[in-house]
Amino acid sequence: MSYALFADLILVLHAGFVLFVVGGLGLIVLGNLCHWRWVNRWWFRLAHLGAIAVVVAESWLGWVCPLTTLEQWLRTRAGDASYSGSFIEHWLQQLLYYDAPPWVFLLIYSLFGLLVLASWWFFPPTPRPGKK
Repeated sequence: MSYALFADLILVLHAGFVLFVVGGLGLIVLGNLCHWRWVNRWWFRLAHLGAIAVVVAESWLGWVCPLTTLEQWLRTRAGDASYSGSFIEHWLQQLLYYDAPPWVFLLIYSLFGLLVLASWWFFPPTPRPGKK
């Protein structure tokens, strides 16, 4: 497979990660309001908390997301100078990448991380089997 195709796959993976982080909190709140028990399972809640923790930590440490770095490296290897390639690439770029000062992202990621932590308070996960 080509570097451009691998870059597109990384972009889709990145969009899925973002969807999980953002949509996961929505599912936790909606699921608790609708009494969906699965949204409070430990595996889901820990995966969600871990995902936003990585985003917040990267932001505070000033690190570029490894998925972004990998995608850009693959695009360079493919000979792409810009993000004007495939259909998938074009539309997902519009959703994931936008210009703003770094402090804006730090603030947004941190506030969202606090919302995720608040969801643990308002909608605590169910105890793991065998634990009380």
